[in-house]
Amino acid sequence: MKYISIHDGPGASGAQRIGCETFPDAATTMILRAAGCGDARPRTGFENCSFRAWIVDTSGVRGIIRLIVLAVIFAAVRSGTQAAVCQTRVRAWQGAVELAARETPQARIIVLDIASDRLLAATDLKDAARTLAAPGSTLKPLVLYGLVSAGRWNPASRVACNRQLAVAGHRLTCTHPLAPPFNAREALTWSCNSYFAAVARTLRPEELEQLLRPTGLLESTGLVGLTGLAHDEAVAEFREPETVDAEQLALLGVEGVRVTPLELGVAYRWLAREMAAHPDSDATQVVRAGLEDSASFGMAGQASLGGVAVMGKTGTAAGIALSQSHGWFAGIAPAEKPKVVIVVYLPAGRGADAAHVAGEILADAPLEKP
Repeated sequence: MKYISIHDGPGASGAQRIGCETFPDAATTMILRAAGCGDARPRTGFENCSFRAWIVDTSGVRGIIRLIVLAVIFAAVRSGTQAAVCQTRVRAWQGAVELAARETPQARIIVLDIASDRLLAATDLKDAARTLAAPGSTLKPLVLYGLVSAGRWNPASRVACNRQLAVAGHRLTCTHPLAPPFNAREALTWSCNSYFAAVARTLRPEELEQLLRPTGLLESTGLVGLTGLAHDEAVAEFREPETVDAEQLALLGVEGVRVTPLELGVAYRWLAREMAAHPDSDATQVVRAGLEDSASFGMAGQASLGGVAVMGKTGTAAGIALSQSHGWFAGIAPAEKPKVVIVVYLPAGRGADAAHVAGEILADAPLEKP
């Protein structure tokens, strides 16, 4: 490492203006890795400044070839190491998912990498790609984020709940404790149907679809085709609500919407990326806090039993036969620095059951635990 000084001067050439402890011949190529001047006044070049820099003699052909060879070797080793680490991570996730599936073999589970779009692990992938089911309350954070971002809903607004909501013949009883009127964060934590029914009543025609479409929830994901296992993937069903009751049932994930586990995973990956891109927005603050609370002590609390802080939401809805309910969990982990999205779908069960499966996965997942 050499200390370089650059001085101004009338008519000074570049070589004359650069001084260092031992200055090589004029054929030297200098690779300057860190350069900067101490003031911010206007200048045409690096005048009257100094900095530390690497000086590499490449005047000879052998030197050039040697540098190229070393660069190629370094790139190859680095690429191979990254690939090995990636494969190890995928195997670890698949192992965690398969272990949880032994206890709950009917579960459809997917794990998506947030940064790369990669499908890290899955069980019953073909079924997960073809299963269409009402998403229940998993839609609430997606809709809330979109409305708050657009300035269409004030997250400080409070709505009272007597836990006895009924809409068009559907009894949508809330299971949270009796409490004073909820704000948005609290309503998300406890999955209050009365609160989000009130939100739904403010929606404009076609607004619900406009909120959901950008998330990827209503489109084929293409994830199954990338694995080479199958190419046919079901696509979400969405029926535009025509009445206020239909609007409420759709936002609550009860009627008018059916999605696959893969589509729900892609939607929550979109949500994770949106919150990372706008960390200080009101929408991020309220949705993030609500999902963290939900997976800590709220309706999705069993997901935290795996020892990893997670943002998550449960959903419970009746199946087509209406004789039994199915359960969902959609989560983003770890909560502090999100890396993956986990979706669990149980054909028979409730959202709390799906959250429990997620907790089992996180207990063995390749994530740091406090």
